[in-house]
Amino acid sequence: MIAEGQQPSPKYIGHLIGAQMAVGADDSATFETWDPHDGSLLATVARGSTLNGERAIEAARQAFDQGPWPRMTPKERHRVLHTLADLVDNQRDALAMLETKDSGKAINQTVHADIPRVAQNLRFFADYAALVSDEAYPDGSLLSYTVHPPAGVVAAISPWNAPLMLASWKIAPALAFGNTVVLKPAPQTPLTANWFGQLALEAGLPPGVLNIVHGFGSDEVGARLTTDPRVDRITFTGSSTTGAQVMRAAAGNLIPVSAELGGKSANIVFNDANLDVAIPESIRGIFAGNGQVCLSGSRLFVERGIYAEFLDRFTAEAKKLTVGDPKDHSTYLGPLIEQEHLDKVHRYVELAQNGGGTVVTGGSQLVNGEYANGFYYPPTIITGMDNSSQISQEEIFGPVEIVIPFDSEDEVLAMANDSQYGLAGILFTTNLDRAHRMAARWKAGTIWVNCFFERDLRLPFGGERTSGVGREGGRYSRDFFTEPRAVTLRIH
Repeated sequence: MIAEGQQPSPKYIGHLIGAQMAVGADDSATFETWDPHDGSLLATVARGSTLNGERAIEAARQAFDQGPWPRMTPKERHRVLHTLADLVDNQRDALAMLETKDSGKAINQTVHADIPRVAQNLRFFADYAALVSDEAYPDGSLLSYTVHPPAGVVAAISPWNAPLMLASWKIAPALAFGNTVVLKPAPQTPLTANWFGQLALEAGLPPGVLNIVHGFGSDEVGARLTTDPRVDRITFTGSSTTGAQVMRAAAGNLIPVSAELGGKSANIVFNDANLDVAIPESIRGIFAGNGQVCLSGSRLFVERGIYAEFLDRFTAEAKKLTVGDPKDHSTYLGPLIEQEHLDKVHRYVELAQNGGGTVVTGGSQLVNGEYANGFYYPPTIITGMDNSSQISQEEIFGPVEIVIPFDSEDEVLAMANDSQYGLAGILFTTNLDRAHRMAARWKAGTIWVNCFFERDLRLPFGGERTSGVGREGGRYSRDFFTEPRAVTLRIH
């Protein structure tokens, strides 16, 4: 047991399979996870093979077919998941620091948002599963009703940009509705998932109900999780390209997939917007999370009447953001996840410059002083590009904002919808008729009006077009993680 508030410093991280922690790769292969702030080694990690994946699936399958978890009542599972949420809360500060070291995300965001949301996800879905009702339709001598038994074994593949929060978004509903889970965290950020597995066992989760295997996709452990016929559901968050690969792999066994994928969301600011709200929310909408957020409003459209004022104020606020050690509570932007990703972000900035764009602020890697050993990129604002440009159409996944003027509602809505993506949209206006009109016509899974990243977990979450398939949250999660079944009884 880890003492409350204690922060472990693991030197080696293995898989959790069944009730056994620190399981090594069957071929003893490993990989390393590094601190993106200074390049220091955080841990050596077991590199999962297809055999590790097979064993984790077998443990989950056995726990589902023979174990107590699917046969518990929702209230019984509720007690375990609330205990786990309490343990997460007790370890909040230490988990947040570990997440910050592994991902580069600023400590103020991990400690006040990401880790509390892990506990919230667990409590919400535990409560929802215990309280939700089924349908019943009496009709004379016939009684028709529905039941929602758990689907079975769930393969959950989570990303590196909000590692434990997004893993819990998959784990919490799957467990609450009685499934067993095999989680594969992103290889860049394995640390908090490993600790979460320990806390789950401590909370009383039966062996095999939650398994965690570390490693990569392609022909390694990820491939096993997406092609094994003993898996009943796959939930994936990541890039649209990888999501398509997951779906192709799952199609061989007709495994249902819920996929939340990439985004190139539009943020629209009208002349009548309250700029004291729109500017700070727009700053958060692109630069929070180091810009590595799929929901980011990375195409900023500003009505021409306020374009100059907005750009001046927006740029001034971006320049005030502190870039530095993410463990420092004064930091707003920490390092990007790795050099390869930073290089990709910078290539898009160069592409814009070569295409006639103007870099208003930022635009190059920070390399001197405290930044010398990290993957730091400053808040970057680019003008002079139109919506059809490559930088406006492709996901950058970094702290880079493209600002484009517009003249009418119809024009900007057409530009917002002129995208392969459809994950989210942000709108600032005091005209509520306009807000309702646009929300109805905007091709995006979530629309925020005069705010950003507010979440009611009962609402559907997911994307249109190449931003995803399916929805999760509230009853949408129940529909995915269960097998809704119709029962009709004749009363004699």
